[in-house]
Amino acid sequence: MTFPQLDRRKLKFKSLSQRTNRIIIERDWVSLDREPIHPSVEVAEAVKQVAEDVKRTRAARKPVILAFGAHAIKNGLAPVLIRLIQDGWVTHLATNGAGIIHDWEFAYQGASSEAVRDNILRGEFGLWEETGYFLNLALLIGAYRGLGYGESVGSLVHHDGLEIPALEELREAVTAVDQDPEKAAAAGDLLAALRDSTIASGFLPVAHPYKTFGLQAAAFRLNIPYTGHPMFGHDIIYSHPLCSGAAIGRTAQRDFLVFAHNVSRLDGGVYISVGSAVMSPMIFEKSLSMARNLALQQEKDIENVRIYVVDLAEADWDWSRGEPSPDNPAYYLRYLKTFSRMGGRMSYIQADNRDFLIGLYRGLTG
Repeated sequence: MTFPQLDRRKLKFKSLSQRTNRIIIERDWVSLDREPIHPSVEVAEAVKQVAEDVKRTRAARKPVILAFGAHAIKNGLAPVLIRLIQDGWVTHLATNGAGIIHDWEFAYQGASSEAVRDNILRGEFGLWEETGYFLNLALLIGAYRGLGYGESVGSLVHHDGLEIPALEELREAVTAVDQDPEKAAAAGDLLAALRDSTIASGFLPVAHPYKTFGLQAAAFRLNIPYTGHPMFGHDIIYSHPLCSGAAIGRTAQRDFLVFAHNVSRLDGGVYISVGSAVMSPMIFEKSLSMARNLALQQEKDIENVRIYVVDLAEADWDWSRGEPSPDNPAYYLRYLKTFSRMGGRMSYIQADNRDFLIGLYRGLTG
């Protein structure tokens, strides 16, 4: 049976210039000399330990993976994260779809974060033309070029635009399906999108006057993996008619496998998860399982992994004792339960992400 679907082509989109934003990046970005918001001796000592572990890890040329939720970007921490990858302390960044979107909006217009309660009542929430149009187009092109989700958007910001392939090039790629089925399928998706729109081939300029605040652009420039891990339907770009589930799937799958590859190298490394209740633990456990499967085939293992989980919520369970029973609310804290099962050494730090990341950078450079 075929069920009816909502027709996105009938939606009315507004320009981002008409949206009221709660966060202005030039006003709200976080500097490295900012004092702690919630001063705490316990947090300071914990962050010092993380910094020492990261220093030892990088001295041994082992990876440091930092995964984070969108609030790290919304809180203006991109400049801090840029310094962490620029100075070589972090070797891989990972975030969710919202983290990708907020970072792009800051680079594009210097502002992000709309009033959801007000806009949902007006039927306007998430229906912003530039965000839906440019990000979906970047993903369609990225899927055709063999880029990942984060790479596709990072390339858009870094190059201040998109190179639109000629229709004839795409038609030829489609006919070469026996040689490269994946590229042929991606070419077909992009060809359909271009034929249904007024987009012309050639370079499409898209200015990003605030790109110094763009973490994706910095990662692209530095050739550091910045992987995007979206969940379908969670992000505002799915409302736009240019959205291609196939392009999202191809780019996100590539990023997941890049992430999994770096997890496979994590023996002796450090994994830091900041403010991600679902995305980070979910992609980590699947990646680690695949990585261990391959390692054990070679009579190796991935045992020596230091995991630091950072969030605002109180943790009243001692996870060194094992898991609580299902009748304990702590059992349902996914970001603690999952990481406690991974076989490495997990520590939980209750801290504001601004205090943690600024403190981490100071501890690494002090």
